[in-house]
Amino acid sequence: MSISSGKNRLTGGAKWGKVAKIEQIWENNPIFKECAAEIMPDAVVKERTYNGCYRHKVDSKRRVPVPFRWRPEESEGSVEFTLIIWPKHQAGICLRVLPPEQLAKLRAAIDAMPNNDPGKSVLKRSVGTSSAQAKLDSVGRITIPDDMAEAADITNEAVLAGMMDRFEIWNPKRYAQAKLLDNALLGKALEMME
Repeated sequence: MSISSGKNRLTGGAKWGKVAKIEQIWENNPIFKECAAEIMPDAVVKERTYNGCYRHKVDSKRRVPVPFRWRPEESEGSVEFTLIIWPKHQAGICLRVLPPEQLAKLRAAIDAMPNNDPGKSVLKRSVGTSSAQAKLDSVGRITIPDDMAEAADITNEAVLAGMMDRFEIWNPKRYAQAKLLDNALLGKALEMME
């Protein structure tokens, strides 16, 4: 690709001194789309990383703020998280929060099970009845349904714990216990990473 002096093919002939918004360049210029397709093939999917641990107040309507870096981009404003009552930790029940791509992977894994496996129906029913969709409101909060808040004992405060590809919402006391139990297993888990 050649770029002539003074004008840029990618920006539709705009002078170098002018700055165009990347969205305008993308939407209005097929050459940019073609170049970007070579650099970023469709197989590459940008997934958000959920890391860190945050403690937030939960208001009277059971709304809890999602950390800014965990929120979808503005263009993804219609993204819904899936909240699942998660009873699999020794410390007790928490809420596991899946972004759309992780929900799709979970569904695919369950669908891949043989139809004659009784566990398939059990998992579909269990996940289906113990989950709910949650959209972010205009200030970045999700509302926890009553039955889920009760099951996970989430009242006026919650801990949001990052799990790289998803996150969990915990009662703070349960999370402290979960962290102690996790730390007891951490050494062995780290050995597997070497």
